Amino acid sequence: MTESTPTTRANIRALRERPHAEVLVIGGGINGIATFRDLALQGVDVALVERGDYVSGASSASSHMIHGGVRYLENGEFRLVKESVTERNRLVRNAPHFVKPLPTTIPIHRTFSGILAAPFRLLVTHGRGKPRERGALLIKVGLIMYDTFSRDGGSVPRHRFRGRRSSRTQFPELDERFRYTATYYDASMHDPERLALDVLRDGAREDSARAANYAPVVGADGSSVIIRDDVTGEEFPFTADVVVNTSGPWTDLTNSALGTPTRFMGGTKGSHIVLDNTSLLEATGGNEIFFEAADGRIVLIYPLKGRVMVGTTDIDADPSRPTVCTDDEIDYFFDLIGQVFPDIAVDRSQIVYTFSGIRPLPRHDDLAPGFVSRDYRIEKDRLGDVPVLSLVGGKWTTFRALAEHLATDVLELMRRPRRVATTDLAIGGGAGYPRSVAQRRRWIEARRGAHSAEFADRMLERYGTYAQEVLAALPVAQQELGHAPGYSVEEIAFLAEREEVVTLMDLLLRRTSIAFVGGVSMETLTEVAEAAAPVLGWDAETVRAQVEEAAQALEEAHRIDVRTSRLAPLPA
Repeated sequence: MTESTPTTRANIRALRERPHAEVLVIGGGINGIATFRDLALQGVDVALVERGDYVSGASSASSHMIHGGVRYLENGEFRLVKESVTERNRLVRNAPHFVKPLPTTIPIHRTFSGILAAPFRLLVTHGRGKPRERGALLIKVGLIMYDTFSRDGGSVPRHRFRGRRSSRTQFPELDERFRYTATYYDASMHDPERLALDVLRDGAREDSARAANYAPVVGADGSSVIIRDDVTGEEFPFTADVVVNTSGPWTDLTNSALGTPTRFMGGTKGSHIVLDNTSLLEATGGNEIFFEAADGRIVLIYPLKGRVMVGTTDIDADPSRPTVCTDDEIDYFFDLIGQVFPDIAVDRSQIVYTFSGIRPLPRHDDLAPGFVSRDYRIEKDRLGDVPVLSLVGGKWTTFRALAEHLATDVLELMRRPRRVATTDLAIGGGAGYPRSVAQRRRWIEARRGAHSAEFADRMLERYGTYAQEVLAALPVAQQELGHAPGYSVEEIAFLAEREEVVTLMDLLLRRTSIAFVGGVSMETLTEVAEAAAPVLGWDAETVRAQVEEAAQALEEAHRIDVRTSRLAPLPA
């Protein structure tokens, strides 16, 4: 890895200089970060380490949804559905800058199909039987139940059923074989990585908290955990009174590194593609199209950032090996798009981005991947005399409740009281976020300074009320990036300086949406790297190395060949 300036590694220096904490959280995905935030707010001396960049693992491969999980009802997971819809509604309130209500439409072929299949699977087969398509009546019953869990005092609209004629009026490109559509509301999460960074920032502002990325745990010595600084290659011991393992799909691998092997995890791979297809975008009518394929997998066609994201697969995967979206998965997505919108042409030239990750699911032996519980549990072990709590499972929607549960278990071990509730606590740039057009206009006028109202509005949309800091730091006259529309040299430099950036990929994937929306070229990589170079101390040779590393990573992990602007072949 190309070395950064010492100033960008101040956090890992703080760990080395004070190599003990009351709690060490291993894993900087959303669940680890949320647990870090919760403990920090309780005044706990807490440290977090992440082997790569923050939210660069399973949390970076989400379907960009905050949802209650309507399909969990037929698995009998009523507690999980209740918790999920409650947390969804809280996130709409607490993180309104990134989490917004999303109309979700299910196209339906039949009236009665699935009525007997679903209870049979729930009560007898537990996911081992062959999936059966759900009919309108079954979906209607499910959505009535979902509304009961989900309404939150009427703030979320009830579901709506449409017949064939009304459905065709709403969605003219929909396959004529669909007899009904059902529309209900969940929520979109249009920038999951930035939401996670807001959660991290909330925790890191507490004096008792410190976090470091690119700091993998590589072993243990007695009760000490061995941490490596991946930038310098140096290793150092770190001790804690309690260790919390939130490594997601890599939980067993982390425990093995600590000398306490486990077999908790059985993650599944989920892939997505992002298409630049105007016809498909218009066909969705601003709705997520959500349906079940014949093999029982849930599929979504999701308008996002002027593109259409299509996902997801659910395939058993080995967390010790990298994942990538395969040609077979792309063919599968294209086939499913054709089943819903048969007259809309899609092809590989329209793919601007692909991504794939492993869900942190529990070990499930012969249970079909699509029916493995998305609930979570906490396992307890010891590293010498130090308690180790391992998180098994968990998902984006329930991260706050999960962190509360995990932090409460830690506080009980420490015999410490909870002093702050996170239930109604705004997250990052969601604090004071304007809810109405008039409030938004007043917020912008009060804080834009010499910037144009249009620019201030863009920053508010991108960062929430954290935009106040961004606007104060950026000059009015900025140098726009010619190959990364909507970003400037100065904004990239701000992010590189303030947000613990170590590599160019951190900027492209997790501090911005530059890679996600497509159009990334070698010129894009060079412009962004050169914008970040002064604050990160990169010389010309380092810039070239970062650009080459990013080009290779985009090709291998995301199948985007920035040299040709074409879908790259699968890595050897």
